[in-house]
Amino acid sequence: MPDDPLMPALPMADLLTAPDGGLPPLGDMAVPAPGRRAIPSVPPHATSPNGRTIRRLNGRQKAAVLVQLLLSDGTELKLANLPEAMQNALSEEMCTMRLVDRDTLVAVVTEFVETLEQVGLSFHGGVGGALKALDGRLSPTAATRLRQIARARGVVDPWERLADADCETLVTLLERESAEVAAVVVSKLAVKKAAELLGLMPGERARRVAHAVARTQAINPRLVARIGNALATQLDERPPPAFAAPPARRVGDILTNAPTRMREDLLSGLDRDDRAFADGVRKAIFTFANIHERLKPRDVGKVLRDVAQTDLITAFAYAGLQPDTDAARSVAFLLDNMSQRMAATLRDEVDIRGKVRSRDGEEAMTAVVTSVRNLMELGEIELRSDEDEG
Repeated sequence: MPDDPLMPALPMADLLTAPDGGLPPLGDMAVPAPGRRAIPSVPPHATSPNGRTIRRLNGRQKAAVLVQLLLSDGTELKLANLPEAMQNALSEEMCTMRLVDRDTLVAVVTEFVETLEQVGLSFHGGVGGALKALDGRLSPTAATRLRQIARARGVVDPWERLADADCETLVTLLERESAEVAAVVVSKLAVKKAAELLGLMPGERARRVAHAVARTQAINPRLVARIGNALATQLDERPPPAFAAPPARRVGDILTNAPTRMREDLLSGLDRDDRAFADGVRKAIFTFANIHERLKPRDVGKVLRDVAQTDLITAFAYAGLQPDTDAARSVAFLLDNMSQRMAATLRDEVDIRGKVRSRDGEEAMTAVVTSVRNLMELGEIELRSDEDEG
């Protein structure tokens, strides 16, 4: 083991994975800032002021000392977040240690604190940490490559990858698998997602998978891990899609910004050609007429904040020409959930506005819808789903 007993300014995981359980000399890792005194170390046979010998500790031993000290002080440590190999190494080290004298304890803590003070930047988590830090910022090919490396090293949970996949992808992935394998997947997913996954399966297949869940009680955890790794590998080996959004979503986004007459004509044609696809497109469409059904009352203020008042007046006036329609109900919904003063002002302006051309009215409504969609993409609001309505 390396002789240097310094506590590095790194996460506990790095203490446990240092070569041979020890630590590289600090000089190889960092240089003290000008004017800073060198960090004291615990030499192999140091003598304390009272004449007692200070023990030399390696990295794993120091990690064990710090963990025991923090636990004794009542600190909550999320050690379960460490990979199992690191948890085992830490547990084994704590089992072998007995008494640590006060001088050694003080030296270890002092070195750890002073080393932390010199850290300017720290990278956490290895490949797994890099995956989380770069999530959404890598190309699909690069992200797949990094996931494969992480799984090969056993530093990521394949079930997290499967949980992030959409249910349509999982249904396709499980088509060639037995009901027992599908039952394991259903059991590992969150309850809501598992229900959605079963709902997308044909009735007989869903019944067999649900029944197979009863046979998963005694399954070996290692087999569950192997199933997860195999499915995650299959998922990553699929060629990246040419388009990020599914077809129904893409058509829905296009028709959302299309004039009403064109949208209705295209939907009627899709109904004749492919009813299932047309239903998917309808679910993806969000227009001004959907606002009263899908927008949450508390989000009205956020949406209207980014819409010009002239557009609001034009949209409200145009919808008012179509009484007893969803567009008119959306106007009433928006007016009811804004300040009374603003609502009164808008009503007066709408009365003055008079007749509105179809083109101007459609553009004004689109401005309101665009505000809703922009806030959705930023994650500031969420629309109500059909399940919420039920």
